[in-house]
Amino acid sequence: MVQIDTCVAIWLYEGKTEQLSHTAIGLIESEPCQFSPMVRLELQYMFEIGRNNTDANAVLSVIHAQFGVVEAHTDFAQVAMVATALTWTRDPFDRLIAAQAICDNARLVTKDRLIRKHCQNALW
Repeated sequence: MVQIDTCVAIWLYEGKTEQLSHTAIGLIESEPCQFSPMVRLELQYMFEIGRNNTDANAVLSVIHAQFGVVEAHTDFAQVAMVATALTWTRDPFDRLIAAQAICDNARLVTKDRLIRKHCQNALW
């Protein structure tokens, strides 16, 4: 199982697969792929503050149709419990996205160096 972070979701939506590493695109194309519900929330937040031109539901509909990416459904209480131990970041989105991948025993595709430094399941 592979999960993607918010930036990866945006690049997939925009058709900018050249922004992804060969490893990342290979995993997305060959393995079941999910996103954390926090990715949905972060995408919507970015839309609302003008950092992205498309709302979360539209972005996620496109990447589902094109890449088969689906939303993870792990119990939020479990994800939040794991996130309490991830004290290496103050970013609530990164913290919960990383915790989701840990709970689901999934590899997390992210370009974020801080996440990759602290999460052994994160890769680029």
